Amino acid sequence: MSELNKTIPVRSSWRKERSLPRFELLDKIMQKRKAKYSFFMMLGIILIGIIGPWIAPHDPTKTYYEAFMQGPSTEFWLGTDAIGRDILSRLLYGTRVTLTVAVMASAMTFVAGTLIGVTSAYLGGIFDNVMMRIMDVLLALPGIVLALAIVAALGPSQENAMIAIGIASIPGFAILVRGAALTVKGSGYVEASRSIGSSNWWIIINQLIPNISNILIVYTTMFIGGAILGTSALGFIGLGAQPPTPEWGTMLSEGKDYLREAWWLATFPGLAITIVVFTVYMLGDALRDIFDPKS
Repeated sequence: MSELNKTIPVRSSWRKERSLPRFELLDKIMQKRKAKYSFFMMLGIILIGIIGPWIAPHDPTKTYYEAFMQGPSTEFWLGTDAIGRDILSRLLYGTRVTLTVAVMASAMTFVAGTLIGVTSAYLGGIFDNVMMRIMDVLLALPGIVLALAIVAALGPSQENAMIAIGIASIPGFAILVRGAALTVKGSGYVEASRSIGSSNWWIIINQLIPNISNILIVYTTMFIGGAILGTSALGFIGLGAQPPTPEWGTMLSEGKDYLREAWWLATFPGLAITIVVFTVYMLGDALRDIFDPKS
């Protein structure tokens, strides 16, 4: 009886813990089929990116001279490329490279875009007009063209591709965040904070940004999908990660000339890009439904 009495408080406390705000989003994701499946798929992709180098069956840069352009087999499950490197191992290593560039670029976009959008919405006036006109000019250029110009100026590399994609995505993100912040700017609690003399930065950091955090999560998730496409696009034209670094866009470019005689060279990197981007967008769409069911 005493043991039972001890377990009851533990279970009740666990239930209270589960009802705390930090578990609310996870509970909502588990209740939606699309959100749940895309969430676990994304976790699986991230796990592959983390442990990929340890589970790869071969060295991704090693050349097997007896297996040039060999099709899928028991030794090389997804075949080899034109210089005898294992496609599966390169895909596993490339997962980390592609996700790292995309996530870091999205983080750069998130920080700069949020600060620009929220500050412009809150301060208004001349500052808002000037910043939004600059964002409009940059947004008039296709994102990939702006990224190409930045990489051309900095030089082709994995780090410069990350910087280029991050900067190219800032205008669109900032404009979206500004629109969300404008709806919060006129709220009663913001006016109350102004009336008691709170500083502008205190209101922006402690009231505006927290109250649009749901929208920021959705936007950031969507922009990660675009960053993956941008990373692959730059790699495809040779301005991303440089050989012999395995990267999906670079692998796709290397296989485009052998579509007839070696279909696996471009097919598997293309499928990897498609699956990851589809998963990210599906998760972002599910999060949007959770945070804004009326949409």
